[in-house]
Formats: sequence, C-alpha cells, structure tokens
Amino acid sequence: MAQMQFWDAIRRAYDEEMARDPMVITMGEDVAVAGGTYKATNGLYETYGGERVIDTPISEGSFMGIATGASMLGVRPVVEIMSVNFAWLAMDQLFNSAAKIRYMSGGQLMCPLVVRSPGGTAHQLAAQHSARMEKVFMGIAGLRVVTPSNPKQAYGMLKAAIRCNDPVFINEHERMYNLAGEVPDEEYFHPLEGSEVARPGRDITLFGYNISVHWCLRAAEELSKQGIEAEVVDLFALNPLDREGIKASVSKTHRAIIVEEAEAPVGVGSEVMAIINEECFWELDAPPARVSAVNTPIPYAANLEKLVIPTEKDVVSKVLEVLGRG
Repeated sequence: MAQMQFWDAIRRAYDEEMARDPMVITMGEDVAVAGGTYKATNGLYETYGGERVIDTPISEGSFMGIATGASMLGVRPVVEIMSVNFAWLAMDQLFNSAAKIRYMSGGQLMCPLVVRSPGGTAHQLAAQHSARMEKVFMGIAGLRVVTPSNPKQAYGMLKAAIRCNDPVFINEHERMYNLAGEVPDEEYFHPLEGSEVARPGRDITLFGYNISVHWCLRAAEELSKQGIEAEVVDLFALNPLDREGIKASVSKTHRAIIVEEAEAPVGVGSEVMAIINEECFWELDAPPARVSAVNTPIPYAANLEKLVIPTEKDVVSKVLEVLGRG
C-alpha cells in the first residue's frame, strides 16, 4: 500500500489506462495544459499529447455530445466537467443519448463514456458552485452513478469505469481532493455496484456517501464513548443502490439514519428510506431518519454556509434522538 492523495489516485488511474489503451482520451476545461482544476490530469498532456488530452471551450453541451458520439465508435472518453453545477448544460446529451442508446439500439451500440465531476460545498464558493446533484443523476435509467469516499475508491472506480461498456458518472467531492489514504501498489479495480461496511456496529446504521461517510465515522467514534456502537455503511454506488446491503445492515441494527450533504427533498436519503420500508419494515425498532442540508441555496457568507451544511455533531444528535436519549 502507498499513501496517496485523492487527486493523485485519480491521476494514476488515468495514466495507467491511457498507457494501456490508445482509445482512452480525456477532455474538459483546463484538463490539458493546466493539468486540471484539481490536478487530477496533471502531467497527462505532456505524456499523451493534445489529441488525447483535450482542452475544450466552455461549452459543456458541445463536448459532451462529441464524447458521446466518439464512444459509440470505439473511443473511451473520460469527460471532466469542472463543476457539477455546469452539468445541467450537458444533460440532454448525457441523459437522452448516452444513457439510452444501448437500450434503444437493442445492444447494437454501446456508450463506454465516463464523466467525472466535482461537486459539493467547498468553502465559500456560493450557490452557483456548490451544487449537490447526485440525486439528479441517480434517477436516470441506463446511467451508472458512483461516488468515492477515499483515494483507493477513487483510483479503482475510475479504472473500472473506463473499462465498463455502460456510461458512468463519477461524483467527486471538491473538499476531498487533498485527502490522503492508502492505495494498493498493484493494479486495483473497485466494483461499480454494491456498498461497503466502513465500520461495523450493532445499535444503529449510519448510511453515508463520499464526504458524509467521514461525518458518520467521526460520529460513530464519538458515540462509542457513550456505549453506542454505530455501523457505518458507505453507499459508494448510487445507481444502482445496493438494496441487499441496505437490508442486511438494517436487519442487523434495526435502526437507520441516512446522512447526506444535499438537501433532503427527492434525495439519496429519500430513496434509501423507501428501500428500507420496502425491504425490511418489520425489522425496524424506530422510524428511519435523515440528516441533510437546509433546503436553501448555499450562502456565500462563511457563517451562513456552516449553518446550512450538517456535521458529525448533527449525526450524533440524531442518533441520540432515534435511540430515545436526546
């Protein structure tokens, strides 16, 4: 194992896959000469040249369409959308073409397209650069959605996504690019389906994904001092969600809280709660609950931004409430 930062794990995955397969390319705003907004494509332009590492105009709909068409002809593009807020401009190409073409062609055409995009709140980037849009992408049939919570997942998911014949959206969090963690020295592929138990427990399950996994882990550590053992489940795949994994954990602990940075309405938490009610209602000792952001655009002011976004303290409070100790 090697210690590696999140961005460098992504860069390593790019480098290995581009060296292996000349049909793997990447494109996006500032991915080439500048090495990527968050350094994830650093050095690739110098190694693979401008025909495979392509700086694009500020026109997300255009380069998503180019990548979608190229993928149907055998190219394996990795598109970086600089901020997930701008993905709205590319949704027609991604949702109406990339996600549907394999089904509509009866399997005659494939679209092995990968889209990477950072999102989430990242220290006063304000409303138009702080979107949490994973709930939008996970509702699209035909589009795989994954979201890494550590460098090992970031490395393995990108490699697996590049070799997948389905379109894959990788939802990254802007505040995690400098996060360090262990990455295997040998080549590693992370599953694009399933979930992981990040911390075993017996009293309640905390479901999280990307940055909220870390809130859950810190909350679980604090709760253990009070004799409460929380199980933390990392929902790294949002489409499809791991129904069996969700059921297995709730059937073990009999209580559940879903923790997300996004606003609650029509979100990941809503879908997980629906699965819990459908799959293991009779296992519950208390209603499932959510910890999520206030339903408002993200403020620019630092003090207001902190008020809107949940923390591990909110997770601890909600656990105590669900357990009747609040």
